[in-house]
Amino acid sequence: MSAAIKIALVDDEVLFRKGIAFLLQREDNIDIIFEASNGEELLASLEDSLFKPDIIVMDLKMPVLNGVEATKIIRKSYPEIKIIALTSYDSKSFIANMIQVGAVAYLIKNTTPKDLIHTINQVAKKGFYYNENVLKTIQETIVSTKNSKGNLETSFLSPREVEILQLICQQKTTTEIAEHLYLSPRTVEGHRNNLLLKTESRNIAGLVVYAIQNEIAVLTI
Repeated sequence: MSAAIKIALVDDEVLFRKGIAFLLQREDNIDIIFEASNGEELLASLEDSLFKPDIIVMDLKMPVLNGVEATKIIRKSYPEIKIIALTSYDSKSFIANMIQVGAVAYLIKNTTPKDLIHTINQVAKKGFYYNENVLKTIQETIVSTKNSKGNLETSFLSPREVEILQLICQQKTTTEIAEHLYLSPRTVEGHRNNLLLKTESRNIAGLVVYAIQNEIAVLTI
């Protein structure tokens, strides 16, 4: 049996946060290790906690330190922790901004319990998960800003790395990529680490943004 997914919940709406905690605690493979009501409390808990969460489910608009700024800090200080944005804001600008600062998934608060649990499991398994609405926003918003940033050099990626990047954008796991390409999972991880270094991406979500900006791949669900 695999280890439980460790979750931190961050939202200043106490009733909503407790409701999410109650929902997730019913899942056998999910543990809530702590809660916080704003970004500052979250950072303090991360510093004090012996066990770090695998995933943080976080609201965007909070007092003291909001979710966007907290995400930026966590991406630098705790790059291994994955952040799922769970918010009332569904505008393209909010979605694109959160993805670009490091969120690996984006959910609206009227999402179903089933979708939330599915997203957490997919993020734990693959490193990121974008539903159809978010994929559409990434493609429309990030591709539209590509020209303003200038064309990025992609010729330094090997054909194998491009192939793996395309499969990552199909939301395939390391094991699935290894099976598809007849490689060992360790070899795939090596290529993935090289991709992170070469593209200067902090996480898998960053690789996806890079691939879309450079039209290396089209995202699929």
